[in-house]
Formats: sequence, C-alpha cells, structure tokens
Amino acid sequence: MKTYKLQIFTLVLMSFILGCSEFIIVGILSDVAASLKISVVQAGYFVTIFALIYAVTTPVITTILGKYSPYRSLLVLTAIFIFANVLSFFSGGSYSFFLISRIITATVSGPMISLGLTFTNKIVPPPRKAEMISFVFSGFSIASVFGVPLGTLISAKSDWPFAFLAISLLSLGVFALLVLTLPKIHSEKPVRVVNSLRILKDARIQIGILLPLCSAAGVYVFYTYLNPILINILNYSESSISIFLFIFGIASIISNLLSGVIAGKSGMRRMHFIYILQAMLFFSLPALLQVKIGGTVVILLLGISMYLLNSPIQMHFLTVAEQDYPESIIFASSFNSISFNFGISMGSFLGSMIVGTFGLPYVGIGGGAFAIITILLILFLNRLNAHPPKTHGRS
Repeated sequence: MKTYKLQIFTLVLMSFILGCSEFIIVGILSDVAASLKISVVQAGYFVTIFALIYAVTTPVITTILGKYSPYRSLLVLTAIFIFANVLSFFSGGSYSFFLISRIITATVSGPMISLGLTFTNKIVPPPRKAEMISFVFSGFSIASVFGVPLGTLISAKSDWPFAFLAISLLSLGVFALLVLTLPKIHSEKPVRVVNSLRILKDARIQIGILLPLCSAAGVYVFYTYLNPILINILNYSESSISIFLFIFGIASIISNLLSGVIAGKSGMRRMHFIYILQAMLFFSLPALLQVKIGGTVVILLLGISMYLLNSPIQMHFLTVAEQDYPESIIFASSFNSISFNFGISMGSFLGSMIVGTFGLPYVGIGGGAFAIITILLILFLNRLNAHPPKTHGRS
C-alpha cells in the first residue's frame, strides 16, 4: 500500500531533476560560454532569462491549471520538461537553439514544483507538513550536491550537452514514479480566476512575496558566478571544482533541512537574525576572497544560509491561504518559487553588472545590500502577522 512517505520521495526526486536542469548552467558556465563563443557575463544571462521566464509564466499557468486534475497536469508538464531537456542536448553550439530549449524548460518548471507542493499539502498529516515541505525543497539542494558537480564532470570528460541528456534520462524514471505513486487527485470545483487572485490584496502576502525575491537576489548575485570565482580568484583547479560543488551542495542540503526545523519551531519570528549574519558574510566577501581558506569558508557558510527561508515562507503562504483564501491554495503554493526566480533573475543580472564593472570579488556588496532589505521586510511581516487584518478575502 502506498504511503505518503513514498509519494514524498517521488516529489523529492522531481524537485531534484528540476534543480539539476535549472542549476546545471552554474557548473558549466565557462564551458557553455566557450562553446557558444560568448563571454562568461553573456552566458550568465542564461540564468537571468531562465529565472525571468520561470517567474512570469508560473502564475499564469498555475492559475489556468487550477480547474484541471493536478495529477494529469503534472504528468503533461513533466513530459514537456523531458522534451525540453532533450532539445538542450541537441542544441550543440547553437545559441538560439539552446535559448529556446531553456525557455521551454523554464516555462514548465515553476508549475511542476507548485503542483508538487500542492500534493504535499494534501497528502501529508498537518503535524509533519513543514518537515515534508522542507524535504521536497531539499531535492534542489541534492541537485547541487550530485547533479551540478556530475554535470560539471560530464562536461569536462565529454561535452556539456551530455549533461542535459543525463537529466532527460533521469526524468523518464521520475515520470514513471509519478504515474505509479501519486494519488489521482482531481480538481476541486472550478474557481473563478478573479477569486483566486484576491489573495494578492492581502498585505501579508504582498510583503511575503518580496521576501524570497530579495533573499534569492542576494544569493544569486554571487552564486551565478561561483564557478569563475573558484577558478579565477581562489585558484581551484578544474579537477577540484566538482569536489567543491559537491561540498557546497552538502551545505545547501543542510540549509534546507534546517529550514524545516525553523519552520516547525519559530517560523518567521526569528528569521531576521539569520539575515543579519548573512549580510555580514556578504560584506566580508571581497576581503576574504583574497585568502583561499577565508574565501572557501565564507562561500560554504553562504551555502548554508541560502535556503533557510524556504519552509517558513512556504508555510506562511499556505497558512494564510488555508485560513482566509481556500480557493487560492494552488496559486499560493507557487508564490515562493515565482518570487524566488524573480530574485534569481534580478540577482544574476545585477551580478553581471557588478562583474562587468567592478570585477568578481565585489558581488558580495550586492548580496549584502539585498540581505539588509530582507531583514527590514521580515521585521515588517512579523508585525503584520502579530496584528493581522480583521477582514480578509473570504466572502
């Protein structure tokens, strides 16, 4: 008999392939740039474009899918995802071909994780929701541990398109598991789009949406250029990059697991202390990158901090939706990933500007600025949660 633990395992695998496909470009950025005969800064725009398309299309598609079966919708999106990664494999040295394949991948990735979180919310007992949500998100971190370093290794041993072939083959296995394990949840009674959108009028949601945006922007100012930083500043050899990315991925898994613990214990209430520490790490980055050990340690600490917001803010969105906007639960499930990817787009773009103007070491200044903004937003959101509006979106 299927249990929710097996279903959650399948959803973790799904987030793993999503993470591999999205983050692989970070590990092969220099190889992609060389193959397409563009600069590293120009290659960095693939991260920006992917995240922007992801963020813009996700709310539209999740709203449209609200009236269809989540089970069938997820299977269709996964099939398109597999096709897009096969397309990336065949893109070779064509800039336009590769860009199109990445746009298709980005378009379906957001709705896939949103539906995955919707399944999590429905199949997991309430006491374990925060923990299981953090597990599903941990698939992205596991991708950093195994997927990105493996992709870097594949790129070094053969050629970077073969990394996307590997993702495609793994995705076929995940598709089969989704078919076999997930409950065939049908859509609820049709919800008018305008009713689904009412949740956006709530100030707790508006401020909440800004939080993952600013948090991700701060991280991706530096994370987009992690590979060049390791090679050009810290002087790691190409053979040791995969090992470092593996260790960095372990740090990000710890980040996701700690995120679930924080969500279950204090939620958003003490999150500002974490971002005070993160801001200090970012502002110290230009100086510490001058010393290999110092730069290595601060990068790993940033890896531990990068996903701590995930579970607390996801629980915040779901709690507000369940209590006051039940018709918006699927839509609310997408807020974190939408906002996070807007942040990735913003951060990677700003990172490109900083690298092009000042150089690689100064990405930490941009990250620190976003961390400070995040601190202020957390304090404001906690005030709103302490004194919530007397009337909400429920009619």
